[in-house]
Parts: sequence; structure tokens; C-alpha cells
Amino acid sequence: MRNNTKIRILGISGSLKLSSSNSALTRALGGLMPDGVEYTVYNSPGLLPHFSPDIDGDNSPAVVTEFREMLVASDGVILCTPEYAFNLPGVLKNALDWTVSTGEFYEKPTAVISASPLPSGGSKAHLSLMMTMTAMQANVPEKAKLMIASINKKMQGDVITDNNTGEELKTVINELIALIQSKQNLL
Repeated sequence: MRNNTKIRILGISGSLKLSSSNSALTRALGGLMPDGVEYTVYNSPGLLPHFSPDIDGDNSPAVVTEFREMLVASDGVILCTPEYAFNLPGVLKNALDWTVSTGEFYEKPTAVISASPLPSGGSKAHLSLMMTMTAMQANVPEKAKLMIASINKKMQGDVITDNNTGEELKTVINELIALIQSKQNLL
């Protein structure tokens, strides 16, 4: 962990579609960040090759190394996922698989958000992502978990139009920041 006051948070969408609600939500989170937080969106999960232990290691593809370095440089991560076929999208699972052996998520302050146009809020994808993050030993505070139902009625483009959703997202962000700050104070 770096020894400065700026907090770095990395946002990752589980969708490749730029116009998807989860991609828009990932981008919109930047506007909710308080002063002193540098927020970056990782836009390249689709460029990561399919995970294979045979190409992992000292000679991992450059795009994998870059992704891992972004995770290491961040103090916290926000994952936003849609639900496909009652699960998280393969592109997000693939990105996470690239970090299992190298441990970038180990004790990493992480927020998990699922958003869906359905009333379930992507509950099955949320559960699946939480199981993965638990296996990876990410630090996901209870108040940094959120399922958003009917997301298509709560956003216009990259703008959150529903006040309650905006407040819930601010709670997620504040909880993540509080965890990051508590970890920084231990250094």
C-alpha cells in the first residue's frame, strides 16, 4: 500500500457492451467519489485472453500484466456485474481467474454491485461473484454489497437519476473508503 493521502479506486464492469447499464453505472460512480479519491475504470476485460495456467507465470501476456498492475496500484476495487444465464458474465470471471494465482484481490477492499433491469437486481450473479471474491479472500464489507433492481429505470446514459440509488451507491463508496483508510492507518 502506498503511503500518501490520495485513495485510488479501480472500477470494473462485468459487461463488454459500452452501452450496458453496468458499464454506464461503473462510469457514473466516478461522479459520486468524494475529494481525495482518484477513480479509474478498467475498460479492457475483453482484451484479456482466456485464462490458461499454461500461459500464466513469468511470461504472462502484457495485457494480463497491465491488469494485475492496475489492481496492485489500487487501494480498492468496485465490481459491477450484470447477470447472464443466472451467473456472472464469462468476461468478468475470466478477468478474476487471471488474479487467482497472483493474489491481487487478497484482502483487497472490494465493493460488489450487481444491477439488472429485472426485479431480482441480478441476485444470482451477485451471489456467484461473492462466492468468487470469498474464495479469493477479498475484503468485501457488508455495506459495500448492493443489488440494484430495474437499473434501466434509474439511469439515463451515465447519469444516475434515482435519488435512492444514488444514496445507496454513496453508502457503498463510503464504506469502501472507510475500509481503505482503516487499512492505511495500520501502516
